[in-house]
Amino acid sequence: MITLWEQAPGLDLALSPDIPALTPYLAAGPGPRAAVIICPGGGYMCRVDREAEPIARWLNELGLHAFVLTYRVHPYRYPYPVLDGKRAVKVLRYRAAELGVRPDRIGILGFSAGGHLASTVATHFNEYEAAAVDAVDAVSCRPDFAILCYPVINLDDAHAHRGSAVNLLGDAAAPALFSKFSNEKQVTPQTPPCFLWHSTGDTAVPVANSVRFANALAENGVPFGLHVYPGGEHGWGHGWNGNDRCSWKENCAEWLELRGIGSR
Repeated sequence: MITLWEQAPGLDLALSPDIPALTPYLAAGPGPRAAVIICPGGGYMCRVDREAEPIARWLNELGLHAFVLTYRVHPYRYPYPVLDGKRAVKVLRYRAAELGVRPDRIGILGFSAGGHLASTVATHFNEYEAAAVDAVDAVSCRPDFAILCYPVINLDDAHAHRGSAVNLLGDAAAPALFSKFSNEKQVTPQTPPCFLWHSTGDTAVPVANSVRFANALAENGVPFGLHVYPGGEHGWGHGWNGNDRCSWKENCAEWLELRGIGSR
């Protein structure tokens, strides 16, 4: 396990035993590889195990190194989950040679609220929520690509996932903060290329979250892929229930190959 700081800003073990860290899953074979930081979902309340190691193992099959991020969740609030996501990119880029990672091929992948975290890192990388403490902080936290899986994107209107919004920002946060982290509003031409997928039957996090983000990418000339599947409820598409499989992994692998990432 790779801890993100010797002493993480704001860390309080009385709140939670979790220490911000990356768990590595390294692809077999020689040479530096592209790498993906995985942010499991869980509404900023928990981190879902089935969106962690199984996804890392799949990325390894594509020839990619994978690193599962332990980021802080409730009772922690902003800025700590966001700070953990940004520091994870910095740490991986700073230690790239040691870990066999290509520093120009570092991506971030997230599911649901983890997708919100990933999209936040991809759109707010020019901000950093803590004072620089070491050489790692001098390194860019802009990911080179992002993979957003049924992501929470909007926090401030009818398409928002209210639980994620409140767990991240607090119920009494100013409306401007909910708007700031409605990340479809934060896309610029500097946002990295993105792959998104969602299902039309998702009532917890409506597909409009991905569609709006994709529209913003298109308006800003950012390369992207968007796949919307005629599936069921939130989290659909993994085959966990036996009959909810879709081709998102194949589509994502193809997109990565077209972007020059991975070995397939």
